[in-house]
Formats: sequence, C-alpha cells, structure tokens
Amino acid sequence: MSRLFFIVLKLLLTLVILGAATWGVGLLLFRLEGSVAIVAAVGFGIAALAGLVGLWTAAPRLPLGFAMVFVGLLSWWSTFQPSHDRDWIPELARLPEITREGDKITVTNLRNFRWRTESDYDQRWETRSFDLSKIEGADLFLSYWSGEAIAHLLVSFTFADSPPLTFSIEVRRHKGQEWSALAGFFRMYEMAYVAADERDIVGLRTNARGEDTRLFRLVAPPQQARNLLLAYAADVNLLAKQPRWYNTLTTNCTTVVFHLAGTVAPGALPLDPRVLLSGYLPGYLQRIGAVRTDIPLAELVRLGRISEKARTLSLDDPDFSKKIREGVPTRRP
Repeated sequence: MSRLFFIVLKLLLTLVILGAATWGVGLLLFRLEGSVAIVAAVGFGIAALAGLVGLWTAAPRLPLGFAMVFVGLLSWWSTFQPSHDRDWIPELARLPEITREGDKITVTNLRNFRWRTESDYDQRWETRSFDLSKIEGADLFLSYWSGEAIAHLLVSFTFADSPPLTFSIEVRRHKGQEWSALAGFFRMYEMAYVAADERDIVGLRTNARGEDTRLFRLVAPPQQARNLLLAYAADVNLLAKQPRWYNTLTTNCTTVVFHLAGTVAPGALPLDPRVLLSGYLPGYLQRIGAVRTDIPLAELVRLGRISEKARTLSLDDPDFSKKIREGVPTRRP
C-alpha cells in the first residue's frame, strides 16, 4: 500500500511540475522580449526537467531547486500591477462611470462611435440618463468570429422610453498591442467595461467586422433586469477606480457576467462548461430557463441571427435596435 501511495504521489507531483513549467515558460515568453525570452524559457524548462528527473530518481534537491526557481518566478509575476494610465486604443480610451439619483442613472463616457470599417470611424463619447422605472428587460448578444465554441457576449438593457444601454467586457489594449488569448493568462491586458449605444457596439460586430451575431431575449422580469443593471453599475464604478487584469479563463466577457448575475440570483446559475465555452451559452441559457424553452434551441438560434438584417441598416438609423429585433422571439410567448 505504501508503495502505491508513493507512486500516486509522484504522479501528482509530476502533473504539478508540468503545469508549473508550462505556465512559467509561457510567462517568460510573453513577458520578456527577443532572445532573452527564449533563453529564460529554455532555462526554466531545463530546471523543470531536472525537477522531474530528481522526483523519479530519489534526488530531492532537484525538485526542491525547481520549486525555489518557481517561487522566484511567482514573486516577479506578483509585482505586475494593472493601470489605467497607458496610451490606450481610441475605442477603449475612456471607462464609463454611473451615478444614481432615485430611479435615474446617468452614464458618462458612453460610447457612440460610428463605424465605417474597423479602422475608420467617428469618435463620439456621450453622457446619457436612463429611468430605472422604465426598464423592460435584458437581452443577450453573442458574436461569433471563429467557429462555434467561442463568442463575445454583450448584455443590453431595454427601456420603454429610451434606446437600449449595452455593456461589453473587453480586453483593454494599448496602442500597438495585439490580442492573444494565450497572453491573456499572463497579466498582459487590463479589463475594460464599455457602455455603448447598440448602433456602436453591435454595429461594430455586424457591419464593420462582419461577425455572425445572434440575439437572445432573456425572460428575466423587469425587476430582475433592474437588479442586474445595478450590479453592473456597481462593478463599472469599482473598475473605474481600481484597475483590474483581464484573464482569458477567469476574468473575461462571460465569467464576469456570470458572477454579476449570480449576485442577483444566488444559486440559480449552476456551474457548466458552457460558461467557458461561451459559443454554447444558448443551450445553457435554455437549460436554466433564461430564454424561451417552448422553442427548439436550433430554431431559437436561427431566429436570433441578426447580422444580415443589421447590414441592410444604416448605423445612423434611430430605429436600428427596434429593427434588428424584428422576427427574434419575444421574451415570453
């Protein structure tokens, strides 16, 4: 029994070392530059290999040595601090803030760009007010750009007396910085909220980028939508005061919304792999009753495809939001 225990223990420690080695090599490659990054990553990989050899040949100094190197790497990683003070790309240059007086909320730095192409646009930052007593519900957009597994999520709040207010959680890049999902594991990007007009945030994806965007109308009653909007407002203001790292796995456009929704409806959102594989969220939403359950999922998805319809509209059309919802199943039968 003791022999089996030690074999299992060694196997577990092997997985730990391999995981630490993979993460450490990635950190060095993304955080250092040029030949220095390659030399450091190779050196760290050799240290990890030595640790594995020592683990299986009863030479404890080798895995202990690797552990010390890894702790040193963690110490360096912990010194990275997020910041609001960088030369941001224009569309993420400003963070929204939200104030409230009774049933009235006011959003500053609301983005209302007009996109001709992804790189050709007119910049508009606005201040708008919304009446919480006029909220009708919340809708969810999923925008697909590469296959069915991953999509970008937007949440849009609709009102009886004003255009929708849409929130997007974004990777906040500075000028010249490229997006990489792998780099998002290593504190390379800050997180940003964008509060926007749908003609901006949806039109960018449907018209300028040509993405496959799908709309799902959530069945949440107005009071629940109101509570979710207030949860957004609190976190929007928190982020405006305190920068936060974006993380590809834990702090992204889906997991942050999952957390916010969980504060509004505790216990109502079971854990599910589709929270990470966001392209498959419609099935999860139907499972928990957040969207219409009387319509087959495939039909709900088909009717929710709005990209072709949006591309026939002008992004200056004041009825853009109303028109893209035509033919999309309503919140309730």
